[in-house]
This record gives sequence, C-alpha cells and structure tokens, in this order.
Amino acid sequence: MAEKSFKYVILGGGVAAGYAAREFAKQGVQPGELAIISKEAVAPYERPALSKAYLFPEGAARLPGFHVCVGSGGERLLPEWYKEKGIELILSTEIVKADLPAKTLVSAAGETFKYQILIIATGSTVIRLTDFGVQGADAKNIFYLREIDDADKLVEAIKAKKNGKAVIVGGGYIGLELGAIMSINNFDVSMVFPEPWCMPRLFTSDIAAFYEDYYTNKGIKIIKGTVAVGFTADSNGEVKEVKLKDGRVLEADIVVVGVGGRPLTTLFKGQVEEEKGGIKTDAFFKTSVPNVYAVGDLATFPLKLYNELRRVEHVDHARKSAEQAVKAIKASEEGKSVDEYDYLPYFYSRSFDLSWQFYGDNVGDTVIFGDNNPKSPKAKFGSYWIKEGKVIGAFLEGGSAEENQAIAKVAKLQPSVQSLDALKSEGLSFASKI
Repeated sequence: MAEKSFKYVILGGGVAAGYAAREFAKQGVQPGELAIISKEAVAPYERPALSKAYLFPEGAARLPGFHVCVGSGGERLLPEWYKEKGIELILSTEIVKADLPAKTLVSAAGETFKYQILIIATGSTVIRLTDFGVQGADAKNIFYLREIDDADKLVEAIKAKKNGKAVIVGGGYIGLELGAIMSINNFDVSMVFPEPWCMPRLFTSDIAAFYEDYYTNKGIKIIKGTVAVGFTADSNGEVKEVKLKDGRVLEADIVVVGVGGRPLTTLFKGQVEEEKGGIKTDAFFKTSVPNVYAVGDLATFPLKLYNELRRVEHVDHARKSAEQAVKAIKASEEGKSVDEYDYLPYFYSRSFDLSWQFYGDNVGDTVIFGDNNPKSPKAKFGSYWIKEGKVIGAFLEGGSAEENQAIAKVAKLQPSVQSLDALKSEGLSFASKI
C-alpha cells in the first residue's frame, strides 16, 4: 500500500487532537504538513456532551453542533475547516503498530504513515466488565460510554426500552451523569457501586451525601458497598437481570457501566518511558523519545503547583496540554521558548439542575459551608481543603461564573487560614475577597 508522509501527525481524534489542530493553524501550519489519524468516523468533537445533552429526551445535542472547540467558547471546527487549512483528517483508521525509532505508524488496513513529529493523543479506553470475566457481561444492552458510536447505540436502546428499568454500575462521573440522564428519560434507575459513597476520588462523605439524597429524592435507588458479579439474559440475548455480590438481583432492560478508564499506551510499550500508568513527559509534553509528544489523559507530566508528576483525566487538561505541546513544537523550531505548563487541576459535572466545579487538590482537612439541603429549591454549598494551614482545594455547587472564578483563585493562590471554624462561617465570602 502507498505510504503517506507528513511533517506532523496527531494520533487520536478526540478533544486534544482538535485543540492541537486549532493551535497548529494559529501558528501558521502549511497545507499538507499536518494529519490527524483517528479510529472514529467523525472530526474531533467535545466528548463531555455524550454523557449529557446527547442523551436528552428533547432538544438533544447532535453533530455538527458540538465539534471542537465550542466547549471552551471557541470556534466550531467543522470537517470543512480542516480542508481549508490543508489539514488531512484520516478517519476510521486504527493504528495497530507504532515504530518510534523509524517514525512510522501502520494501520489495521496495512497503510503506512511517516512523520517527523508525533503527538500521541490516544486518550483512554473504558474498563469493561468482560475484562474481569464477569459472567454474562457480554449480553446485549450492556453499554459503555466513550465514543459517539457508544452513545448512538444507547440512544437506540433508550427508545426501544421506553420507560424501562436501568441499572448503572459505578458511582463516579459516568455513573452520576448517566443515572441522572436515564431518570430524565423516564427510566426506573438503580445505581450500584462498591464504595461507601459516590465519587470517592473527589467527594468527601459530606459532599456525597447531598448528591445521594438529591438522587434518591428523584426516585433513583442507590445501592452501595456491593458490585455486579453476573448478568442473565433473555432468549434474545438481551440483559434482564443484574446479580449483585450481596445476593440481590435487580431487573434491568438497560445496563450502563462506568467503572473507570485506562490510558491507551499499548502501542508504545517498551519504546517510551512510562510513569504512573501513563507516558512520562516534561512541562512541554515532550516524551523520552525525540520529536514525540504525549498529551491529555495518557500524559504523566510535572504538575508545577504541587511539585509532583501526575496524570489528569479531564477535558480541560486535554485541551490545554494539546495547545501547550503545539506551542512548544513551534517555539523549538523557531529557536524560541515557551513557559512551562502550570496547570490548576479542574473538574466539573452537570446533572439534573445541579452543576459543580472543583479546583486544586483534595487532600488535608475539610470544611463544608452553605446550604447543602438536597430539598432546597436552589441549593448552594461548597467545601475547602486545608493542608499545612493553607487552602489548597475548593469545591462549589450552584455557583455563578464569578463565584467559580473566585474558588479557582483560592486554589491557585493557596491563602493561609488561621481557623477552620472561621473559614466555615465565612464560606464563599472568604473566596470572594481573595
């Protein structure tokens, strides 16, 4: 098969790829220099929409409405945009071999792609129950959500199983967002997760209690401290029951699984230095291999604010790390320099009428403030994390844009506090005066 050569190749077609392409265009990339190789069939899009507006029963989001970069208030990059810029979109193409010393990628169809500079933006893949040999986990209507194809299949099932029973396996991001979505679609929803409370990697028990009570008031059944150990299917091979480790059996027309992801680094094993489950990079997202960069979910990078190496799985970092890598590439070509990546960890979620944001680090002592009554018509509450006398993390539910900016500033500046009690009573006003 014919070989194609490019100066720059972005491997992966998710959020990071789209934001990298926009930055290349800003930096004056020439027609024919850049290619994006993606196994998905569509141009890069804002992935968070898949667990939110894409699944709404009315007014659902559809492409081309949420191509990048609308998620951050930027221009929407339609397939025509890439054409105009001379950027080659190579879609529906899975790379099965990467030879970094030879600067060569090979697709499942046997095509060869050569590059001078590679940006690895392959992201994560979902962890599947079949990976653990869970009995019956290959039944129909058990869904995972990562790509637009996954969301399309779930949309069809929601229509086919109207007003049915849904079981959500997992109590993290996907679990909470899909629990809400299935409830909005008029399903009878049960959520199952092994931890003592939802979102344990971020939430304290106090924060989690609000969301669990809110969901319960919406009619969602929350089952904690147990896991799904098997599924039974009907004669059509469609899931009908979820068996739990504690002996309970739940009826199900649809199961959605959200038990985490793992970085897609397999292609590069043994060719590049890894750390903390990802590909190790510097503050410019350069890997241990010259002219190879890694961005987004799979990059383990120096988090300057905390002076440690971290991997961050979030859309905000996917966008910003991609832009940083491209700026660094172009600067090095021109003999210039760019500032080191100085990232403030940021997470957010929206479900029902709720919307929270978190900035910083969630270690140390905590105080909770505000109205965290789940029956309040407009609950607004937050939490601070305090370590060695400084506020290093801040969370806010129901905040305005200005209030969210205020808590971000607190997490970045890390102001000192004398007393936890005083901080609790000051609440949001502490952030507003920083």
